[in-house]
Amino acid sequence: MPKQPEPLGQVQLDVLRYIAEHHPIRVGAVAEHFAATEGKARTTILTVMEKLRQKGYLTRKKIKGVFHYEPRLGQKAVMSGVVRRFIEESLGGSVSPLIAYLSETHGLTDAELSKLKQLVREMETRRKEEHT
Repeated sequence: MPKQPEPLGQVQLDVLRYIAEHHPIRVGAVAEHFAATEGKARTTILTVMEKLRQKGYLTRKKIKGVFHYEPRLGQKAVMSGVVRRFIEESLGGSVSPLIAYLSETHGLTDAELSKLKQLVREMETRRKEEHT
């Protein structure tokens, strides 16, 4: 897998998330889910899954003659890459607009706010350790 995986489109990201939550999984099961929830055709889902495999996000193996797909990376690693790419490409490499947005929104739950505070404390600790 390349160091910087190719970017994902929204449908690819949705399919990858679903597979990460339900792996190992057959194309048919993924297609059934997306047909029921988003009206996507089986051929569309198969194409998306094969592109994800070609990009290095999925692996597949035959189980009783049927391919089952699994994510190559954990969900956390995938989302980290998505966020990194968003910050680099959409925000010019600066997290300031994201922080400003978070400070102005009322959509954060208490748990999310606590997690954000914890992450800031961990960042401060790492930075102190790096400078000593």
